[in-house]
Amino acid sequence: MNPWRWFWQRLGPNPQPLHLLRGRLGERAAKRYLRRQGLKYLAANFRSKRGEIDLVFREADCLVFVEVKTRSREDWTRPAAAVDGAKRRLLSQTGLDYLKLLRQPPIRVRFDIVEVLLEQGGVREVRHLPNAFSLTAPYRYG
Repeated sequence: MNPWRWFWQRLGPNPQPLHLLRGRLGERAAKRYLRRQGLKYLAANFRSKRGEIDLVFREADCLVFVEVKTRSREDWTRPAAAVDGAKRRLLSQTGLDYLKLLRQPPIRVRFDIVEVLLEQGGVREVRHLPNAFSLTAPYRYG
């Protein structure tokens, strides 16, 4: 039996590709995990012309942009390794676009990565990597 079958059945007549389903499952697990850690959820899948930020949270006086990486295996590398220089630049630009929408409030920002590991159709482990990287050069805020 396919361990993802239950997930397909919940989506009804318009099934999505498996990698998108895994991504949604990972984002939900990351959101739940971070809320339990005391972060306040603000938004999911924020898109600008430059890219997308999976989750946005607030922790005290800090705005937290979260990139979620979901994998069913990590034989070769950790999921966070997929957030390379190009991805960090896109996340930085998209984070600045989000701040522009808020009229650039005087707030600290940070970029976190959450790794979600799956096993047999469910979440096996969630790893939070706070402050995984800073705004990439030449971008600055504050």
